[in-house]
Amino acid sequence: QVQLVESGGGLVQPGGSLRLSCAAPVSGIIFSIALVGWYRQAPGKQRDLVATISSGGSTNYADSVKGRFTISRDNAKNTVYLQMNSLKPEDTAVYYCNAKQFLADYWGQGTQVTVPA
Repeated sequence: QVQLVESGGGLVQPGGSLRLSCAAPVSGIIFSIALVGWYRQAPGKQRDLVATISSGGSTNYADSVKGRFTISRDNAKNTVYLQMNSLKPEDTAVYYCNAKQFLADYWGQGTQVTVPA
């Protein structure tokens, strides 16, 4: 059963922008009371944290994306977004949404972002 669903990935030229979305079709996953994060994994590399947003709205970013990416949450839509600006080839990866709620850990299947060199 799919727990989280990411969308919005694609091919974009360097300097361009994309907005990723993460939705929770499974009832019971409520982003406003969860710690939600975006991770990414490039080919042959480990999965790295990109950004998080806490239940209180606090955000945290990897140094490599600070000033370029913004994580946000729409409680009414139970959706978390990752706005990515000034994209670089090194941002190419599969981007995954993660939600930690109580003792459970939920993941999506990922969405591909490609920024050609």
